Amino acid sequence: MIRFENVTKRYRGTAKPALNDVSFNVDRGDFVFLVGASGSGKSSCLRLIMREDVASSGQIHVLGHDLKRMSSRKVPYFRRQIGSVFQDFRLLSTKTVFQNVAFALQVTGASRALTHTNVERVLELVGLTGKEKRMPTELSGGEQQRVAIARAIVGDPKLLLADEPTGNLDPATSTEIMRLLARINATGTTVVMATHEAGFVDQMKRRVIELKFGELMRDEAHGGYGDTSAIPRLAPVKARGEASAEALSAMRKVQREVATGASAGATAATAATAATAAVVPAAEPEPQIAEEVIEVVVEGRAEPSVAEAAEAQTADEVAESLTTQADEVAADEEAAQNATSPRPLTRPIVIPEINVAELGVADRLGLSDFDDDDEVGPTS
Repeated sequence: MIRFENVTKRYRGTAKPALNDVSFNVDRGDFVFLVGASGSGKSSCLRLIMREDVASSGQIHVLGHDLKRMSSRKVPYFRRQIGSVFQDFRLLSTKTVFQNVAFALQVTGASRALTHTNVERVLELVGLTGKEKRMPTELSGGEQQRVAIARAIVGDPKLLLADEPTGNLDPATSTEIMRLLARINATGTTVVMATHEAGFVDQMKRRVIELKFGELMRDEAHGGYGDTSAIPRLAPVKARGEASAEALSAMRKVQREVATGASAGATAATAATAATAAVVPAAEPEPQIAEEVIEVVVEGRAEPSVAEAAEAQTADEVAESLTTQADEVAADEEAAQNATSPRPLTRPIVIPEINVAELGVADRLGLSDFDDDDEVGPTS
């Protein structure tokens, strides 16, 4: 079906060849995955098979034709035996689904009766029965790709080439397209597919030809995509200033416990421990404090307070400030307990407040002095 013999392809203006001494055979009825990173030579292989390019050296035989010796006049007739599917669908926007599929037969001079019969057959195969009169813009991406596949196989080609057919589709739709290609292959059509979809390659366990920098690395009958350990992974990154925000939250929690009559010594120790444990090392650059509305008891009533540290303040400074505040609260409570005259349990407790203006974010939070005529908007 397809035979590459020591094929090398060089493009003008490039130092390295797109393909370098590549040899492989594809038999009738095979389902072959061409895998490899971008620039490895997958698309160059497909263009050579379609005779869109000519090899710089070596020989290519497809469907019994020597492509190097084939005249340009015979190329259109040769391509009628090959169906092709691309990533970008390439549908005719002014024609309906039926007309897009039928066009592939009309250019070959097929009769109207044969065209109608074959179009209905392939539309049923790809699951588009009842949508013959739809325009491409009225279809989803998966449906448009199904139209493109129907157009590629309506002429009963012996070979189907697919260049990243699932590249523009979501995972669920991509799975449906892969199942469709497997059904087409089961009817006897040879399928050669270039893809980056490692999951499909690993699950289907079909033949895999891997290219790297234009050279053939492996050819396995039932292989997987290959080693993906070199592909960079996205690691979760902790938000800057998140630890400092946790420290402020811990401090406010301790202040509420003090306000409800909790032990001052235990509260101060808890505050210092929580604040210190939540703060990141001082080397963290420019922590930004997340906004958090917390209930603060001041003179017997609850008011919301927004805690946010300045961008230029380091985590160590925040921790030191919080620890100092906890110590002051503990000292006030201890002095009250040691007093000779008993004090009412409901006396107001003075809670040290963080001066938001000094933190440099008063304007941003809307806590600074303002006039009644000031405009309030998204940037206030």
